[in-house]
Amino acid sequence: MNEQELKKRIVKEKYAEIAKGEKQAPTCSCSNTDLRRDDTFTSLSPNYEGQPGYFDRANLHIGCGIPTEFIGIQRGDIVLDLGSGAGNDCFLAHHLTGDAGKVIGLDFTNEMVEKAIENNILLGHSNIEFIKGDIEHIPIEDNKIDIVISNCVLNLVPDKEKAFGEIFRVLKPNGRFSISDVIIKGELPASIRNDAKLYTGCVAGTIQLEPYLQIIKNSGFKNPEVKSIRKVMIPDNILAVYMTEDEMAEFNSESSGIFSVTITAEKLNG
Repeated sequence: MNEQELKKRIVKEKYAEIAKGEKQAPTCSCSNTDLRRDDTFTSLSPNYEGQPGYFDRANLHIGCGIPTEFIGIQRGDIVLDLGSGAGNDCFLAHHLTGDAGKVIGLDFTNEMVEKAIENNILLGHSNIEFIKGDIEHIPIEDNKIDIVISNCVLNLVPDKEKAFGEIFRVLKPNGRFSISDVIIKGELPASIRNDAKLYTGCVAGTIQLEPYLQIIKNSGFKNPEVKSIRKVMIPDNILAVYMTEDEMAEFNSESSGIFSVTITAEKLNG
């Protein structure tokens, strides 16, 4: 098993446990242990209160933004949510597309797809579909989707170039995406970057913002824009496991650290 296959297996196993309620959502703690919500770790999950279409049962607290806020979903749009989990962002998107549109949720974890389908049965939406699939090989034909959204998932994908290439392929001409994700500024020590067990947290799978934006541009997208950015604070006692005091001081400066971002871009016609 190569490194990419190992990372995918770890992510799949972890998120299957979350879907079944056996583990809490991973937080930005550089930890692979079970965490309670009241622990002194930083959670990336945003506050969904007041969001139209929100269904609390579908919120597993594994997002790092609200991508539907920034992309202007319209009635009748076909929306694809990559890494849809229990369906949280799909239900927000459905409120915007209405019955005239369609929402497709894609996840590569059986347990997540099953949980999302159960939630949708409770809500009774006939134009939401949840399917199993890999973001690096999206099982959808070319030029079929108006808008792609994703929430704290692309950082977990080993081959980000392939993932953004697939997003470009399935979007219609003039289609758009809004992706909430996690990036780093500054340098992470190799002990964090190379630890596969940390891949389901917010650290080991992240890359710098500029290379992230360059991958988007190289995939053919135009006008990438950072719509929101906020720093994620990690307690020093957690950082101390992986960093020296000097590395911690640099990591905690304003110019370095882990950030949650939401980025939009367009696939322009011609």
